[in-house]
Amino acid sequence: MNLVVDGFSIFGLEIKFYGILIALGMVLGVFVACKLAKYRNLKSDDIILLALYVLPLAVIGARIYYVIFSEHSYTFWEIFEIWNGGMAIYGGVIGGAIGVILYCAIHKKNFIDIADIAVVALILGQGIGRIGCYFSSCCYGIEVTDPAFMWFPLSTKINGVWHLSTFFYESFCDFVIFFVFLWLFRKKVRTRGVMLSLYFISYGAVRCIIETFRGDSLYIGSMKVSQLLSLILMIAGIILLIVIYTKKRANERKYIIKNS
Repeated sequence: MNLVVDGFSIFGLEIKFYGILIALGMVLGVFVACKLAKYRNLKSDDIILLALYVLPLAVIGARIYYVIFSEHSYTFWEIFEIWNGGMAIYGGVIGGAIGVILYCAIHKKNFIDIADIAVVALILGQGIGRIGCYFSSCCYGIEVTDPAFMWFPLSTKINGVWHLSTFFYESFCDFVIFFVFLWLFRKKVRTRGVMLSLYFISYGAVRCIIETFRGDSLYIGSMKVSQLLSLILMIAGIILLIVIYTKKRANERKYIIKNS
């Protein structure tokens, strides 16, 4: 076995740490979703079947997103070479969301119930996946020129140059959000759609702020694509949360009037 910075090889087969961590994030995400399924009257088998829709489409979405917004001009066959790097979390989220929609439409499941569970698993997978960015030297921040800030994990040396460790910042925030979500899901929140809206707001805010310090972002014109999507997510999450609680209060009033 030959060990290198970004992975290792066994009998000539190259295995990247980034890929291992992505796979680990997927497996643990499915495990967590199976444990939470009972809170939305679902079974573990439902989640396993859901994963068969979501995971492949998430990988495809992550790759397509990166290829579309990357400055590199890909040939047709290069598009499929995901082992050479080039995947984006937001593309994975979009692809995974399409998988959830297809699953719910085909198997007649409630989309919001599934989405509430999925976002808890998703934020865990994102936190684990971001650690992989360290090994693949991607998703790093702007260059650090002050020696006082050249220390890990505040900054990381990428190709001999110190950069802010934005991948670790996001990973840390993702794990914090995950544990908060886990507590809310199991102890407090029972209203459909709240977890989904909180994901939109919390991850959107984290990503929007961190993206400001990213040094290798994908752009659309002069604007960072992920920052734009983060703002849209935050707005959508706030609107969804307002709609949920407005509808909930209206139903409570009707119940009180009906039984008074």
